[in-house]
Amino acid sequence: MTKLKDIKGTAIQFKDADPVLYAGTWSSSGALNTARFTGLLAGSLTAGLYAGGNTPPSTQVSEEYDGTSWTNGNSMVEAARNDMYGFGTQTAALSAGGVVGATGNKSKLVELYNGTSWTAGTDINQTRAAGGSAGKAQTAGIIFGGKDSTGPGNTDNADTEYWNGSTWAQEADLNTAGAYVAGGGTYTSALCGVGGNRPAQNESYNGTSWSEISEQNTYRDQSGGAADSNVSGLIYAGEAPPVTAKTESWDGTTWTEVADMATARSIGSGATGGQSGGASSALGVGGQIAPGARTGLTEEWSFPPATSSVLQEGDMWFNSSSSTLKGYGVSIATGTFSSGGQTSSLHLDAAAGGSTQSSFMLVSGYPDLPTVEQYDGTSWTEVGDVNTARSLGGASAQAPAPTMLFYGGQEGYTNTELYNGSSWTEVSELNTNRVYSGGGAGVSTAALCVGGYGSPAAYLTTNEEYNGSTWTEKGDLNNGRYGGATGGSSTSARCVAGAPPGPVGDKNEGWDGTTWSEQTENSDNSAARAGFGDNKDSFMVASGNATAQSEFWNGSSWTEVGATAGSGQRFNMGGGTTSAGIIGKCSGPNPQAQSTEEFNCDNAVLTVTSS
Repeated sequence: MTKLKDIKGTAIQFKDADPVLYAGTWSSSGALNTARFTGLLAGSLTAGLYAGGNTPPSTQVSEEYDGTSWTNGNSMVEAARNDMYGFGTQTAALSAGGVVGATGNKSKLVELYNGTSWTAGTDINQTRAAGGSAGKAQTAGIIFGGKDSTGPGNTDNADTEYWNGSTWAQEADLNTAGAYVAGGGTYTSALCGVGGNRPAQNESYNGTSWSEISEQNTYRDQSGGAADSNVSGLIYAGEAPPVTAKTESWDGTTWTEVADMATARSIGSGATGGQSGGASSALGVGGQIAPGARTGLTEEWSFPPATSSVLQEGDMWFNSSSSTLKGYGVSIATGTFSSGGQTSSLHLDAAAGGSTQSSFMLVSGYPDLPTVEQYDGTSWTEVGDVNTARSLGGASAQAPAPTMLFYGGQEGYTNTELYNGSSWTEVSELNTNRVYSGGGAGVSTAALCVGGYGSPAAYLTTNEEYNGSTWTEKGDLNNGRYGGATGGSSTSARCVAGAPPGPVGDKNEGWDGTTWSEQTENSDNSAARAGFGDNKDSFMVASGNATAQSEFWNGSSWTEVGATAGSGQRFNMGGGTTSAGIIGKCSGPNPQAQSTEEFNCDNAVLTVTSS
């Protein structure tokens, strides 16, 4: 639920149905009449062909697809086979090689399909099976990789053969031999995915040679593949192990995880789908869902039609069918935590902050650790050491790269240091000695230091503001505490939870630049929570000593969202925003204390209130 008052400059459209997201999705369709996998797949979403495969044993059955259902056609004529190569259309397809029956012997056999019947064609040059293929027409295609031994052996192949409609010719080898690879594309612009004993490396073909390209995110073999060319393709399903439903899209530079199939399965290299479309349309047919368990399930990969009303971030519309005002934007309720990688050092009881995931820093820590590490969104790098090593300090949670303000802490109770991107410089000290200070609201030139544990011993209510040159005491907290989860700006901040957990573990206070106000308590009475957020009305607390749960504050109420990998102390260890946050862990055994986690949200259709 979002509020109309928070959305500015957006025109409201009137629609009788919600717009749709322009993204590829899998949808279920009619199943094969004969459940199997490692057959040959050719054709399109509305005119497909599936032949042969492992039932077990191998079969010669051929079926045609009309976009809705499969119909048995004339069977293959030379031998029952599975793990074949193939390409073409429903009315002009080619099948090559494969494993013959239950013998395990590889084949050179080629058959041609004319839309009605199969006839024998010119044999391929090498006996082999279980490789990849590419080609959009029966008269022009390539086959590559596979297994080339007789019997059930496992000799991987790197050879490529080109078919010109009448003869086979040897072409450039793959860089790495492999079987059960995914394939797709054309005979001059193709993709070869990982499989078998190949390392997690893919290759692209330009009509002359193969080149190694980026690794995909999930290694698997016996996957499906579909490609328009060597810069546009898909890999889906496969044996990871176990079987997977994951789908990845290739844009010529990187692999991106997109929508999963409904059913996890290994499909087999012959049924690649490479000729059933490309990155925008493909078929996933048959498969093995568990050892010995075959399926005939069919799924179609497609995008919304061009005439669809497409969602854009920030859109608002009134749905006249449901009489509901809606918008499309970040849905924090669906956000999840994932690993942000391991730091090089154990930053026990460190300070942390940063306005984004890619500017997040872990600063100093126990025991007398001067080291500072910064995250770039992918990996951690050591940057300039602090002058006074200490633990239990605070940092400016919204500081943009490359700056940071670091203050308070054990052995440097009032010390403040400013980072300029290369080195740390001591600046004006805090007025009040403290450790476990509220981890930072604000930026490096306009920050807050909230609460803490004083020296001599006391739970502090003291709140100080840094203006770029000096610290000044401002309005006190209502509840003295240390380690309160704090975030936002110097004029709009929130402080939640803290220690001791009984009296203040669920306390929630918001700062408007002048005064702290108590608001609805959060549900988890736990100390040592991390906090991060944009302002006092968009804020999250994450994990803690007694909980792995996270909660989002929208300005009036709390909503539980994704949990962290586990509970644990995270004093002052938050940064980023409520839609892209990041936290560290400040205690626990190695390597647990070196772990960090990212919080990320996707866009969603949201109901909008008029308040």
